[in-house]
Amino acid sequence: MIQLLCANDWKDYELIDCGAFEKLERFGDYILSRPEPQAVWQKSLPEAEWQKLAHAQFKREKTNPEKGVWSFLKKMPEQWYVTYKNNGIDIKFRLGLTAFKHVGLFPEQSENWKYIYNKTKEQTSPKVLNLFAYTGGASLVAKQAGADTVHVDSIKQVVTWSSQNMEASGLNDIRWVVEDALKFVKREAKRGNKYTGIILDPPAYGRGPDGEKWILEDMIDELMMNCAQILADKNSFVVFNMYSMGLSYLIMQNLAYHHFGVIKNEEMGELYLQDRSKKKLPLGTYFRFEK
Repeated sequence: MIQLLCANDWKDYELIDCGAFEKLERFGDYILSRPEPQAVWQKSLPEAEWQKLAHAQFKREKTNPEKGVWSFLKKMPEQWYVTYKNNGIDIKFRLGLTAFKHVGLFPEQSENWKYIYNKTKEQTSPKVLNLFAYTGGASLVAKQAGADTVHVDSIKQVVTWSSQNMEASGLNDIRWVVEDALKFVKREAKRGNKYTGIILDPPAYGRGPDGEKWILEDMIDELMMNCAQILADKNSFVVFNMYSMGLSYLIMQNLAYHHFGVIKNEEMGELYLQDRSKKKLPLGTYFRFEK
């Protein structure tokens, strides 16, 4: 079933406006202006209003567009917290301004969190693996739903950040793994370990802790092949998310059909956020299914 899913159930997050390759967002009490490559249309609010509302603004470096600097327009803390609550989910995130424009949260992922929480709650003795797990929103949700949760990311500082989110959410005993995702999954397959849920949110490009190179198009087939070996044969689920522009959810469907055999209850489509002027900002494709 193809769906467009809007993450519109937040109290601590709002997309205020987007356009001219930027987005204006409220995270709790603070409003940020950040680049957004998919906002190819014009802004609804005048530039003066953006400057009036924003606490901080991110501008990319000319010499290195992957990085940039924050300019502070109003007083705000270096770190602050936001909460997400929905039908049993109650998790907390520590946010902060990074040199890569990120703040520690992808709010559109709440649509996947609800799915993960509900599917995990249905399982007996759930065990969930979260790959490319970033600051751990999906890990927190799986843990809160009762899963033995394994969180894998290649960046140690991000895993430390995730641990802080776990503590802020009143949770414990998530297993933290700082490692290249493909290496970890291969080792789990050799050991014969099984999971009732697997969550994948791979970047287009990345580096492992030992310099391993990750290129999505080159390596996703091998990763999915190994993930199929560690997914439990019955009463299990997979959530596959991609931010890479131009990559269809049909790619994920083809990979699932080839490596996982017979699957059921498949769902696919796009995640998006909607601003105050009703403009819809696409923020990734997803494919979810059960075994």
